[in-house]
Amino acid sequence: QVQLVESGGGLVQAGDSLRLSCAASGRTFNSYAMGWFRQAPGKEREFVAAISWSGGNTGYADSVKGRFTISRDNAKNTVTLQMNSLKPEDTAVYYCARGPMYTYSYNPYNYGDWGQGTQVTVSS
Repeated sequence: QVQLVESGGGLVQAGDSLRLSCAASGRTFNSYAMGWFRQAPGKEREFVAAISWSGGNTGYADSVKGRFTISRDNAKNTVTLQMNSLKPEDTAVYYCARGPMYTYSYNPYNYGDWGQGTQVTVSS
């Protein structure tokens, strides 16, 4: 099992930036893909971004492509989501999750360990 703790959420204005971090401990972190998901009130949890075990491959939801960047530091057991040009529709609780070994997935059912989430609120 991998324990995950997110940080960096907050209240910002449209157009601002935020940087979310996810600290991992436990299992061999650097063997697993990692992902970020989000859930807004009354909506399903949705895929945001993911990164392969080595960091060499990344994937993004169309709604965040070009604005968000996912990265990882396997030496520090951390995954980061840099969010730029934030919009009110980005408002949600953001979750870090441990994915399959090596290759990432867009499907939340392929993620086995989840953090507690961090709130991001973007005002217009």
